[in-house]
Amino acid sequence: MKKITLAVTLLFLTGIASAQTDSANNKNDTMRIGNIIIIKKGKVKNADSSFVMGRSNPAKKTNDRFSTNWFVFDIGFANYNDKTDYANTGNYLVNSPGGLAWSKSDFKLRTGKSINVNIWFFMQTMHLVKKNVNLKYGLGLELNNYRFKSNISYKEDGPIPYSGGMQTNDAFIFRDSILFGKNKLAADYLTVPLMINFASNKYSRNKGISASFGVSAGYLYSQRNKQKSDARGNKKNKGEYDLEKFKLSYIAELGFGPVKLYGSYSPKSMYEHSLDVRPYNIGFRISN
Repeated sequence: MKKITLAVTLLFLTGIASAQTDSANNKNDTMRIGNIIIIKKGKVKNADSSFVMGRSNPAKKTNDRFSTNWFVFDIGFANYNDKTDYANTGNYLVNSPGGLAWSKSDFKLRTGKSINVNIWFFMQTMHLVKKNVNLKYGLGLELNNYRFKSNISYKEDGPIPYSGGMQTNDAFIFRDSILFGKNKLAADYLTVPLMINFASNKYSRNKGISASFGVSAGYLYSQRNKQKSDARGNKKNKGEYDLEKFKLSYIAELGFGPVKLYGSYSPKSMYEHSLDVRPYNIGFRISN
């Protein structure tokens, strides 16, 4: 009789202890002893203790309104829409006596070898509406290489070809006397993009469909005409070349799960006075 009474008493006390433990944390199945939380399974949420068994630091709160992506890379093609009136380019295009008139064909690019590479130091997203509508911005370098089919050359100052030694301090372009194995204009910008982003999956950017639209502002910090030939070897001509210092572009990004595409188009010429050439880029965006 005493054994039965003792067994009933133990079962009763065990039930009370189990009920108290479950009511303390029925989701995480934990037990508290003073300021110590012993975790049987799961995780502790909003723990206010100074010590959690198995952890040396308390849980830290994170600001989930912002998310930052470091070092995003773009690789794509660079090209432009040529709207130049070649009858009114002033002295920027130098022609030889009896030479053919300048035209769009002189500035045609090798499409597969005209490359755009962007290196974004960071891309940050500020969530506006439940992480489905976001403000996206960043900072990076926009590197454009325009590879020419023709043998044109850029020059900042010096003697003008076909002019008997006449000098100039202005930039100009002329048809060179040799053929180049490589002939390109490189234009590099420090660029700030600003976009509105729409995401179908607010929990993961690598799932669902996302789209971003906006503008970017760039500052031209480097430009050069790089050439390679048997006669001259590798040559790099530096100058301003009448290129516009500031570049404003419309930009877009389209994501299908982890695959992202990007594009940009400038409605204004990349030259300041002479040519009306409006650049655009398109390619793939590589980010985590």
